[in-house]
Amino acid sequence: MEALGRELGATLRAGDLVVLTGPLGAGKTTLTRGIGEALGVRGPITSPTFVLARTHPSLVGGPDLVHVDAYRLRDAVELDDLDIDYERSVVVAEWGHGLIEAESDSWLDVVIARPEGAGDDFDPADAPEEPRTVTITPHGPRWA
Repeated sequence: MEALGRELGATLRAGDLVVLTGPLGAGKTTLTRGIGEALGVRGPITSPTFVLARTHPSLVGGPDLVHVDAYRLRDAVELDDLDIDYERSVVVAEWGHGLIEAESDSWLDVVIARPEGAGDDFDPADAPEEPRTVTITPHGPRWA
């Protein structure tokens, strides 16, 4: 997932929005870590679950990376309260599907699927390395 993130990150520029969807343990934060590596931003990149959004400044003169966890946001008004600089940053939003796309006329939907069926008491941290299926769907004129 990190290697895919580096590959994707190499194509991103200021103003780009990436919306990540997938179950717990799918690799959303790991993918974002690779994007951050490609962008040359300050790390470490960890899940922003408790802070909702974390800005990682560029160390190489490129765009900052804003890493959003929209899981606990109820609506776009709460998202707006985060005061994200969409135009000068690359924004990666975990759990943002249906909430954040209105912030841009172009975005990438990245859906990550991992094998399931481990039961209700499954802890993703205990999961062995498993292949993921990643579907990237571009939207808008930036990706036309």
